[in-house]
Amino acid sequence: MNTLAEAATSLAAKPLFAKPLFSWSPHRPLPRRPAPFLPMSRAEMTALGWDACDVVLVTGDAYVDHPSFGMAIIGRLLEAQGFRVGIIAQPDWQSAEPFKALGKPLVMFGVTAGNMDSMVNRYTADRRLRHDDAYTPGGEGGRRPDRCTLVYAQRCREAYRDVPIVLGGIEASLRRVAHYDYWSDKVRRSVLADAKADILLYGNAERAVVEAAHRLAAGSSPADLADLRGAALFRRVPEHYAVLRADDLDSADEAAGRCSGEAVIRLPSLAQVETDREAYARASRVLHRESNPGNARALVQRHGDRDLWLSPPPVPLTTEEMDAVYELPYARAPHPAYDGAKIPAWDMIKFSVTIMRGCFGGCTFCSITEHEGRIIQSRSEGSILREIESIRDRTAGFTGVISDIGGPTANMYRMACKDSEIQRACRKPSCVFPDICDNLDTSHEALIGLYRKVRKVKGVRKVMVASGVRYDLAVESPDYIRELVAHHVGGYLKIAPEHTERGPLNKMRKPGIAAYDRFKAMFDAAAKEAGKQYYLIPYFIAAHPGTSDEDMMNLALWLKKNRYRADQVQTFLPSPMATATAMFHTGINPLHAVRHGASEPVETATGLRQRRLHKAFLRYHDPENWPILREALTAMGRADLIGSGPDQLVPAFQPPGTGKAAAMPRPARGPGRTQRFTTRGLSTDR
Repeated sequence: MNTLAEAATSLAAKPLFAKPLFSWSPHRPLPRRPAPFLPMSRAEMTALGWDACDVVLVTGDAYVDHPSFGMAIIGRLLEAQGFRVGIIAQPDWQSAEPFKALGKPLVMFGVTAGNMDSMVNRYTADRRLRHDDAYTPGGEGGRRPDRCTLVYAQRCREAYRDVPIVLGGIEASLRRVAHYDYWSDKVRRSVLADAKADILLYGNAERAVVEAAHRLAAGSSPADLADLRGAALFRRVPEHYAVLRADDLDSADEAAGRCSGEAVIRLPSLAQVETDREAYARASRVLHRESNPGNARALVQRHGDRDLWLSPPPVPLTTEEMDAVYELPYARAPHPAYDGAKIPAWDMIKFSVTIMRGCFGGCTFCSITEHEGRIIQSRSEGSILREIESIRDRTAGFTGVISDIGGPTANMYRMACKDSEIQRACRKPSCVFPDICDNLDTSHEALIGLYRKVRKVKGVRKVMVASGVRYDLAVESPDYIRELVAHHVGGYLKIAPEHTERGPLNKMRKPGIAAYDRFKAMFDAAAKEAGKQYYLIPYFIAAHPGTSDEDMMNLALWLKKNRYRADQVQTFLPSPMATATAMFHTGINPLHAVRHGASEPVETATGLRQRRLHKAFLRYHDPENWPILREALTAMGRADLIGSGPDQLVPAFQPPGTGKAAAMPRPARGPGRTQRFTTRGLSTDR
């Protein structure tokens, strides 16, 4: 196909239909008042007049009854459907007894690791143990097990063997198929198999969990739920389905066009992707191509003697449905059982507002698209304003400052394809790479209008934008940049160019550094016009697939030239199912066709020493890194960069003592000062 319009005409994409989220008849008559908190104990159940829960949700996070916490959304949503819902938060997993705390659920267990993948939560990119957990009272680490989802599910099965177990959350989403696991350095089978659960619901699963609960309550078995969108379960492929092989994606697409009935794509099997890295890369490529709810086909992957079935992605929520979900009767506070203990994640978000979901950026290292999808789902202005008023009136400690108004990105609110038919037919993984699609409406007018209205809410004196700004979109709207700088920046703004060199940027699906330069010029001009002294905080990734030592050296030189010193840096962490993770594991580029003997190789820093070298380049100014940098520069034939000159990267001498930055030559005062940025803010070295 030469154009998206031709693709739309050829594929004749059918309009999406989904049963409205709140159109189900309640499972039980709705109580006059919702529960003040979903119960975490038998005593709370008794106070509500319950003898049993219909649904018990088990989560790796502390229970905070707020729409930024997944279990609160799912719990309150099921409550609004007439189900009695209880919460078991961060149970002791050493035995099944804590999983019996609320008794036997009448309909199902819902199991999630929480808002974060438990392995990302527990380990750094260098596989070092973290000792804190932002989603736990007191920030205490170790309150959830590794691979939390499967451990909890197995304990639920021990507790009550005949109760259906439904997996959900980001950990389950990103492990729904056979996947490379960075922490064990091997390919693992679907978490559904290891967890011994009945069904997995991936993505933001409001539609699927509501339908699953109603159908299970009506007597269906989990095996009957294969027609749910956004589901994974083990089943046989129905005889009337045409089975297309993923060996050659283009051939599969041609075959699909010839199919008169339903089709399923067979991914390379677990056994194949365990032993054949090219098969793994091909499976990753097909999985990401089949991610548009408008045209995605079901996928199937052999696991031993069973077929793992993945239905197409869920239909996005409408604005009205999003509003209703975010306006459910949340207590907007941690459960009283925590007795006021500090929960860092709650402190971070309690004065923030989510205005949208999804991301069409398609960055290969990011998990947002795999989980939330690329179609933007936005709330209405009225719903957002009502939540801000609720924060003002109900959230203790509010001082008039909304800490963030955004989502996965700050500035994709209400953006969409200009043509719904083209959107349903499109298989492009990104709407902004290599260039912004001509069919994408990049208008920021709706967002500017929203900003102006939230600033007028009585009792609100400042509204911050802390979510990352997609700068290649922002430059399309000078008015947005002026509005942002004049009213919504508090000294600094974080953005993520990620790198300066074209090699890694192409593998990331990120724009070139020229886009950053253009945004910076517009940002600085807007700050000058507003009479503000503001700074940009650019974030960069070390050791991303496609990055050579020379690329990192050039990035370090760019940082020095621009007088940036990164105090905290990010090393690429291969999260399950991400496209960049497939590159890291296989050394193959799945952004292009993957064919036997003709696949494009990707240079990848997999060894710990090289990964640490790449990280050291980002912190070229730290004396602790000078020995490894001098060694590397010499080996690269760039010993000319060793010295104390303005165009050299590291000095030839090593200061006495351990890591004393004070021993470094200091830059001159005045205009030549060096910016030092951290995750907390920006200061200047003089």
